Amino acid sequence: MAVTTTGEGRRDRRKRQTRATLSMTALRMVAEHGLDHVTVDEISEAAGVSPRTFFNYFTCKDEAVIGDAVVDEDRLVARLAAVPAEVPAVATLRTAFAELVEDVQADRDLWCLRMRVVERNPALLSRLVTLGVRNERTITAAVAARLGLPADHDYPALVAAVTGAALRTCLGQWARGDGARPLTALVDEAFAALADGLPEPPHRP
Repeated sequence: MAVTTTGEGRRDRRKRQTRATLSMTALRMVAEHGLDHVTVDEISEAAGVSPRTFFNYFTCKDEAVIGDAVVDEDRLVARLAAVPAEVPAVATLRTAFAELVEDVQADRDLWCLRMRVVERNPALLSRLVTLGVRNERTITAAVAARLGLPADHDYPALVAAVTGAALRTCLGQWARGDGARPLTALVDEAFAALADGLPEPPHRP
């Protein structure tokens, strides 16, 4: 997620705004025309910059569409470390993800559009999952350190994988419903189910 810092200067603010404009322009154009029918040149022209400027911020159009859908790993690790040691791992991760989930919910229109575009374009979904796997490695290491387990222990990796999958599932469900239900509520339910061992819901007759 993009973060504004108190000491941000005018140049940094302008760069952040340019990046956000490029990302939103790419997202809207792909939503309208499809990923295969939009070029970097067209995105750049629509955003009022040169293709050279585009490549100062993104390596390709796919990356621009995904935008800032990347967890700030340093902040996440710091939030994990701040949770009391006696809190179980799944509950700890829900607490650590709270700020991220609230930031996404606050940008509802952007994120609902982004997730709909991602689900319609498998190449983007693959890129998002790849980013999630990178984040899971960081979470795995942090959980292992928190629990005093060796780095190659199965449990931290499993916790990181299932909670990451839960977040992605909630995001998709939330976007398909146009954000009608709060994302925080969906994530709370998912993490509560994980903590309870993922019990089956009541069967419909």
